[in-house]
Amino acid sequence: MVLTETGRPLHLQERPVPSPGPGEILLRVHACGVCRTDLHILDGELTEPALPLVPGHEIVGVVLERGAGVTQFDAGDRVGVPWLGSTCGACPYCIGGRENLCDVPTFTGYTRDGGYAEHAVADARYCFRLPPALDDLHAAPLLCAGLIGYRALRMADDARRLGIYGFGAAAHVIAQVAVWQGRAVYAFTKPGDVAGQAFARSLGCAWAGDSTMDGPEPLDAALIFAPVGALVPVALQATRKGGTVVCAGIHMSDIPAFPYRWLWGERGVRSVANLTRADGDEFLALAAQVPVRTTVEVFPLAQANEALAALRAGVVNGAAVLDCR
Repeated sequence: MVLTETGRPLHLQERPVPSPGPGEILLRVHACGVCRTDLHILDGELTEPALPLVPGHEIVGVVLERGAGVTQFDAGDRVGVPWLGSTCGACPYCIGGRENLCDVPTFTGYTRDGGYAEHAVADARYCFRLPPALDDLHAAPLLCAGLIGYRALRMADDARRLGIYGFGAAAHVIAQVAVWQGRAVYAFTKPGDVAGQAFARSLGCAWAGDSTMDGPEPLDAALIFAPVGALVPVALQATRKGGTVVCAGIHMSDIPAFPYRWLWGERGVRSVANLTRADGDEFLALAAQVPVRTTVEVFPLAQANEALAALRAGVVNGAAVLDCR
């Protein structure tokens, strides 16, 4: 499924099976998650897609062929491919252990072709082995929703009372981890989303309501997964002194002006950018330990546009996943 022009639907195309270059692996794609970042790319909110582009950066597949120099995977291995496609390894961020901020990265399904396809090529150094307990369709959301959620949760430090704004794919994964860690999780959904609130409570959240409501007590930290800048001042008002508001999306609408007193008291606002391979290794091991159980709505590959429309409409319970087999 190919994006040829932003603002337009994807097109089903027949392409030759790609060949892996040095350091790359060729995958037979089994599943690919559908992420809100894909919508930001399609809508032109992320402005530098490598058109024509195969989107998709939550890829689960089996290695068919190895390029020169690949030793960490064998044919038949099941691997996951995340958003971070490669980094330079030489800039100050890479050298300093912050490769998520690399000056010249590539991104799967954005600056290189992704997983809305039967086959995909990936840099082997940035792929992960997946927990065997999860099947392909349920493992796919871990590759972005899970990884970015985990990085956001780490930025909340030891917060015991955790607010989550926007209860979609990332939230439903990371809420399970936070509950397992013994945190009290409060889920804030869009107004009127009774089903989403019930879903949050079913995963162990201590409270669920809409984002116009006050939670039962002040938050130690808040994670914002909805791409809505207006939620930042809302979350700040709900967070105690010394607390942190973490903006976890790659794109967000503008944050409106708000009184300084809502920030005062050593509250902090910070963002999450991409992921590191260390994040992936840590989270996938933790997800198997919890264990995280993803909830998915499955669409055939050829119905990628329908999956994206369902995600945009907010009617997906958990995560949307394409079955590419």
